[in-house]
Formats: sequence, structure tokens, C-alpha cells
Amino acid sequence: MLEIHHLVKQFGPLVAVDDVSFVVPRGEVLGFLGPNGAGKSTTMKMITGFVAPTAGTAIICGHDIRKEPIAAKRSLGYLPEGAPAYPDMTPAEFLQFIAHIRGFAGRDAERHIGRVVEMIHIAEVLHQPIETLSKGYRRRVGVAQALLHDPPVLILDEPTDGLDPNQKYEMRKIIAAMRPDKAIIISTHLLEEVEAVCSRAIIIAHGRILADATPADLARRSRRHNAVRLVAAGDPAEILAALQRLPAVAAVEPAPDGEGGGFLVLPRDGADIVADIADLARAHHWPVTLLRVEHGRLDDVFRTITTAPISPAPLAEAA
Repeated sequence: MLEIHHLVKQFGPLVAVDDVSFVVPRGEVLGFLGPNGAGKSTTMKMITGFVAPTAGTAIICGHDIRKEPIAAKRSLGYLPEGAPAYPDMTPAEFLQFIAHIRGFAGRDAERHIGRVVEMIHIAEVLHQPIETLSKGYRRRVGVAQALLHDPPVLILDEPTDGLDPNQKYEMRKIIAAMRPDKAIIISTHLLEEVEAVCSRAIIIAHGRILADATPADLARRSRRHNAVRLVAAGDPAEILAALQRLPAVAAVEPAPDGEGGGFLVLPRDGADIVADIADLARAHHWPVTLLRVEHGRLDDVFRTITTAPISPAPLAEAA
């Protein structure tokens, strides 16, 4: 439903997006991750036709955004960065305007507007000027306009930005409910959002894709994958020394205070070490109050990938 082919964007000597390609099929929610300035928003603007690429293109439901922009945009819903809207309009007026430019009128327009107002829960602010709304409600109005024509492809730039925890939960439920029938890209800084709603994640930095995998596969790259949290009574020095002697243990660290103390036992090459640690605790008669296997942390992986030195792009061969 969405094909990205070798997108490049240069601003003078700066290469903001550097040969980005990927495909998003129906039924997939793709998390698009990267640090500030990585090229996420620029990539999304090129996909949606708001910024012309230096090279490459996007194909939306079979339509090239550069050659058939109107046909491509009919299949596309887009929530831009910052969710811009006309501040002096009310949400009702704004959605009427969006319905009109999407080609709906009369009862057809009212039906589409009523559906998204109910779905996004904005009825209580429908007749307030947008400039008076909270950041969270402005964001929800932006999501409503993206969904109004029920597009098969959705590009959402920070859809839960400014929402409170309850609103984030509701928005994630909405995205999950839409997933079977749509191809969805979500740009976000919230790694828990990726784990909650995304079936796949791409990490971009310096304009290049550095990782493309499921959230679970990315978490397995974490140094904490298969690590064991151990809290046990006894002499900490003796416990530490015994743990360090286990052949499959790479390192033993004090667990951060915020995680309840004890030790974090890191395996070599992601080995399964929990049984070895349980046997060790029984042999030494340690009273164990916590023995838990960690499944890896996306924040570890994100930090490792995005802070690693980037090798220069290969030079084109001379003709």
C-alpha cells in the first residue's frame, strides 16, 4: 500500500534524508524513530507531497506522489508536525472545510464528520475556537482531519504529543482498531508507544535507516536481553563474586536504586542464564526475593544505534 523508493533530500550542502527506502503493507503499523534532526519529519513530508524530494519517490496505493499527486493524496491521511489548523475556526468549521476540500457535501459530509468526532472524542470542544483549545485537543482535531475521509494509508507525526496518559491510551486503542485495514506510519519519540502499537520499527539517524525490525527483535539487541534481576539476602560481596564466576555471565552490575536494588546479571551473547542463577542461589541458600528475566530495552538499543559513528556514504565509482 505504501512504497518508498530511494528518497533523498538536500538543503544546499546538507543531506537531510539519504537514500531511504521501505515498504509498508496493509495491516502494519510502522514506528518511525530517530533523534531530533534525524530526517523523520522531512521524510514524511516527502511521502505526503508537502516537500519535493531531491531524488526518489513514494508510491501510495499504486500512485506516484510526484507524477499523480492528487490521486495519491486521495488515499492518504496526514497529521503534520505540530498539527497545524486555522486557529480562528472551531473544530466543527475546520472539519467542514476539510470535508469540502475532500469532495464531501451535505449529509455525506456530516456523516464523515460525525464518525471522526465520535471516534476521537472531540464533541465537547466542537464549537470552541481552535486557538483556545489545549495542545492535546488541538492534536486530536488534527488526527480527526487525517481520518475524515477514511484513507487506507495514514502518516501520523507524533499523534499522541500533548495528550495525557488516558488520552494516549485511547489514541493507541484507535490506532490498533484501524490497523487491519490500513497501512500506518507513526513518527514518535515515545518508545513505549512503539511497544504498545507498532508491529515494526525503523530507526533513522543522519538521514539514513540504521535498523528495521519488529520491536521484539530490536529489544533482543539490548545488552539487557535475557539479563536477570536478582535480589537476595546475604553478603553482597559474596553474592557478587559467586555470580561473576558463572561461565555464561558477562558482567554483574548493581541494579539502579529505582529498580529495587540487588544485582543486574548480564549474559554473554544473550545466553539464557536464569536457571544457572537459580541453581546458584539454592546451592548457597540465599533467600531470594526477586528473580526476573529482562527481555531487553528499546531505549538501550535506540541509544546504541543512534549514537554510533556513521560511516561516510560510499563514493560513486568513476565512469
